[in-house]
Amino acid sequence: MSHTAHIPSHRKPRRSASKVVLRSGVAGGVLSTIAVAGAAGPANAEPVTTQTIEMPTLTSGLAGDFARSAEATQRVANSLDLRAQQDAAASTAAQTAKKAKAEAERKAEAKKKAEAKRAEEARAKAAAERASRTAERTTLSASSSSNSGSTASTASKATSQATGSAAAVLAFAQAQLGDAYIMGSTGPNAWDCSALVQAAYRQIGVDLPRVSQDQSTAGTQVSLSNLQPGDILYWGGAGSAYHTAIYAGGGEFIGAQNPSSGVVKKSLDWDPPSGAVRVL
Repeated sequence: MSHTAHIPSHRKPRRSASKVVLRSGVAGGVLSTIAVAGAAGPANAEPVTTQTIEMPTLTSGLAGDFARSAEATQRVANSLDLRAQQDAAASTAAQTAKKAKAEAERKAEAKKKAEAKRAEEARAKAAAERASRTAERTTLSASSSSNSGSTASTASKATSQATGSAAAVLAFAQAQLGDAYIMGSTGPNAWDCSALVQAAYRQIGVDLPRVSQDQSTAGTQVSLSNLQPGDILYWGGAGSAYHTAIYAGGGEFIGAQNPSSGVVKKSLDWDPPSGAVRVL
């Protein structure tokens, strides 16, 4: 026997055990640790190595997801807000354009009505002036008809004062006495005032304008106190005359006056002209 056999051993029996520890951290730290220990194996078995399994931390990942979700939500909100602002601006612009168009149309219509009114007033004024002149000439023609015998004598005397081209002009005009007055007519049996003057001057090769306005500026302006046979008399302004006739001398003129009197020879006092032009 060994000399040490009687010494009791102070070594404790070795125990074999297996242990698995599982750790998991949730929400910023380790939430719990679960240890699983197995029963000891045989007395002489090797110890089982303890293993620790680290689980991924979930807190940072969730926070990132929440942040990205919040950013996405904010972007959507911003986009919707921008779209709402754009829609509001477009609606305001459309309303403004509609109002501007309506205002422009209103002004155009008002202008059109004003122009139509002015034109109608001008036509009414011209018609009234024509009616007044016609009535006056008709009255004067009636009052002077009793002096027709003396007028014929005076006319013959006045015509005899003209010489040369003026005599030819007056001879033609004299031959038309008694013809009808019809607006726009140019002969041979009916005339308006400017047509008669034009036709008379055409006999001597002078081509006058057709209308009174142009005839009133066709020659040299002369004073009514310095008239000569053959001068063109006009009523109204130079360039805007409404009636013309031919001065026959002796204070008389020949002209196609109006539908009531036709082509007549009258005293200047019967219807004083506004001015005269000399062509010859």
